[in-house]
Amino acid sequence: MADTDIPESLIALERAAWVEQQVGALTVETAAAVQQAYTDHAAATGQSRHELEKTVKQLVRHPAT
Repeated sequence: MADTDIPESLIALERAAWVEQQVGALTVETAAAVQQAYTDHAAATGQSRHELEKTVKQLVRHPAT
């Protein structure tokens, strides 16, 4: 995880989506924005989109692990 460059803006988007999901209010717009951010960042940095998403979700949903 430490080798992955993750912008705070991507973490913030995932946090917002997670909060919406937890209260049953995840919108298509929020979900699409997060997915587009993953795709854009992965393409710009040459990272695996899947690994990037997995890492960010781990940071947001399970910060202590």
